[in-house]
Amino acid sequence: MSIILVPPTDAELQDAIDFYNDQMTGLGDRFYQAFRSTISILENNPTLWQRVGEHTRRVNLGRFPYFIMYVHEDSTIYITCIAHHHRDPEYYINRQR
Repeated sequence: MSIILVPPTDAELQDAIDFYNDQMTGLGDRFYQAFRSTISILENNPTLWQRVGEHTRRVNLGRFPYFIMYVHEDSTIYITCIAHHHRDPEYYINRQR
């Protein structure tokens, strides 16, 4: 299964890592590990999580108040959004498919 970060999700991931590293040394690394762990679970169970659009699903990111929105097509998972739980939905609503 391949994972593709659809822009601007690569920047969203880096922004979250930077934010947590600014809060405490190494916390950004823990955030990234939680992200990687969630992605590993997605690769094995892409249809397990709740639908938020016709083709889009959402999964929470473990210990951190973030979620990942994604679309699973054939053998590819497209990550369409990485956002904080309190983020205004207008920020990401158009990324649902």
